Amino acid sequence: MALLGKAALAMWWDMAPEVRSDFEDWHSHEHFPERLSVPGFRRATRWTDNSGSEGIFVMYELDGHEVLSSAAYLAHLNAPTPWSTKMMPHHRNMVRSQCRVLASFGGSVARHALTLRLSPKEGQADRLQAAITELAQNLASRPGLAGVHLLRHESPPIAQTTEQKIRGGDKTADWVLVVCGYELHALETLAAKGQGSLSETALIEMGAASADFSALYGLSNSAVPSDTQN
Repeated sequence: MALLGKAALAMWWDMAPEVRSDFEDWHSHEHFPERLSVPGFRRATRWTDNSGSEGIFVMYELDGHEVLSSAAYLAHLNAPTPWSTKMMPHHRNMVRSQCRVLASFGGSVARHALTLRLSPKEGQADRLQAAITELAQNLASRPGLAGVHLLRHESPPIAQTTEQKIRGGDKTADWVLVVCGYELHALETLAAKGQGSLSETALIEMGAASADFSALYGLSNSAVPSDTQN
């Protein structure tokens, strides 16, 4: 099994402790159902930083990249609800990547998730993609792991939305690697500095220019459209 669809929306941000409870209520009971009502949204999953810090990681699985510029989706982005309007300013340090799926092996929901943000060296994109794809296929069935997914950001042809304006604009990650697993140690080993299969050193050897972000998360909530229908 792989990601549900050929595209994904991957997002990271920080949420202060004093608003975390309100955020999780809104995100689970209004925002997830709203997003999953949009045709082409297949699954929504939220993780929180394993270290206990303010980090949030969310991934939406989509039928295709065209969903990100669909009229139904833009209608929500440009007319946020009052509760959304209240919560959006609290999404600090937002990184939002609107991605095509380059490779996907195994499941997309597990107890833990390792996320990495990277970019290929000039002229090395094909080499990097091939190397990560080969590795991902092997890793997905390794003990402790459940799935590995490689995504590449591609901005859809749309103007800045009302939600983005409320947040003050979003950064993007060029390529995204998401590894899901049921054993935290297995993910920690992958990212271990200087020796892990997905350490910055290893990724640079595969053709990455940099791997400037790596973090571990624990599962908070996951839903598909049928879970949120009244």
